[in-house]
Amino acid sequence: MYDLTPYILIELIPRKEYSYKKMIKRKQESYRKLIITCICTFIALLFPYHLTAKTFEYKGNSKELANKDGRADSMLVCQLRHKGISFSHNNSVTLLCTGQEKFDDLFKAIDQARSSIHLEYFNFRNDSINDELIRHLEKKVKQGVEVRAIFDGFGNASNNQPMKKSTLRAIRKKGIEIYKFKPIEFPWIHDIFNRDHRKIVIIDGKIAYTGGMNVADYYIKGTKVVGSWHDMHCRIEGDEVNTLQNIFLRMWYLVSTKQVHGAKYYRGISNADYIKGLKPDTCKSAGKKMVGIINREPQVSRDIIRYFYVNAINDAKDSIKIINPYFTLSPTLKKALRKAVKRGVKVEILLSVRSDIPLTPDCGFYNAHQLMKDGCTIWLYKTGFHHTKIITVDGQLCTVGSANLNSRSLRWDREENAVIVDKCTTHELDTLFENQKKDSFKLTEKRWKQWRTPWQRFRGWFAHLLSPFL
Repeated sequence: MYDLTPYILIELIPRKEYSYKKMIKRKQESYRKLIITCICTFIALLFPYHLTAKTFEYKGNSKELANKDGRADSMLVCQLRHKGISFSHNNSVTLLCTGQEKFDDLFKAIDQARSSIHLEYFNFRNDSINDELIRHLEKKVKQGVEVRAIFDGFGNASNNQPMKKSTLRAIRKKGIEIYKFKPIEFPWIHDIFNRDHRKIVIIDGKIAYTGGMNVADYYIKGTKVVGSWHDMHCRIEGDEVNTLQNIFLRMWYLVSTKQVHGAKYYRGISNADYIKGLKPDTCKSAGKKMVGIINREPQVSRDIIRYFYVNAINDAKDSIKIINPYFTLSPTLKKALRKAVKRGVKVEILLSVRSDIPLTPDCGFYNAHQLMKDGCTIWLYKTGFHHTKIITVDGQLCTVGSANLNSRSLRWDREENAVIVDKCTTHELDTLFENQKKDSFKLTEKRWKQWRTPWQRFRGWFAHLLSPFL
């Protein structure tokens, strides 16, 4: 007689119950894998610079190299050309040093536009200056001018006066094409990164504006929290307008799936001489300035702005001046600044005492204190908030743009800076820097201990651990 016990025991466990237990076990295993993946991802994001920091170096000739026009380019220009950045020599660059200057100049140019107006901003704040901008744009639409605008979904959502759906519907009814880049959607976390932080306007393909200012009236009126709001913009005329137009039209296709092309959107060989009354470029080099546009795009040119800053600092011989609102830095940038000081370069950095966001400034103050001990001169601006993003090197070269010296700008977001190789423009920014020092105090060890409480110093140390997210 056969022993049927094993078969009887197997039949005692119903098939459905067995399948259910197996499913639960699989789910538990999936959850464990998910938790482990999340922890590993967090560690990888939290310490990317500390684990993989490297210095960007150009392997070419260390001497000045001649370009196709026979001109001798600086080492940094050669490094950027090696990375695919083009430079042209027929540009004018006019600095717009206040919100009032920027918007007055911009509105005058818009009013005289003949064919197209393209705007790309991190955010259009739903306030008085935005209302005025829309009125100017509506008028041009009625005259047959094409108006296209892009704004960032996160930039709009993080704004305390965002444009609502009803506002956007009203704008579109006026004939203005406006699109949102990456709307914020559940579960939100994914949408925090890879934002469009650029600030670009191109008019008739002949005049372009770029810099650090969004569309908001606090650039003129200030805010209750920080007081007066300081920032920098510039107007470019010349071949680099075409580069900025290309950036906008690629972005336009990405958000709208509409292709826009044709000679009328580009400068050609003519300037916009019909646009009158704008602030002039008073430099003798006007119309002959060397300018290149460095544009950061994920998976295309993800390291280009960090590459520029590191090599600009590494190539400096005499002086470096930096103004930046979010000074969280990477180890590579800190190392470059320390090496510059050791070479005898005078490094001056201006940060604001006040800020529009929490925690990030604490990290900046911590970094500033560390660099002060290494020999950098740190200035803390007391009168309002400096949202300006500039660097000048050796009185020869400077940049104006949207990129901050934080992980978001250098690692995640879409950014754009104009690199200007011109003594006169650089001198204008150096003069601006010197003027801002009058409303600042110089950081010393004694002043540091008086100014920052033990709790604030601890908060700064903790914040610098989170720098990859700030």
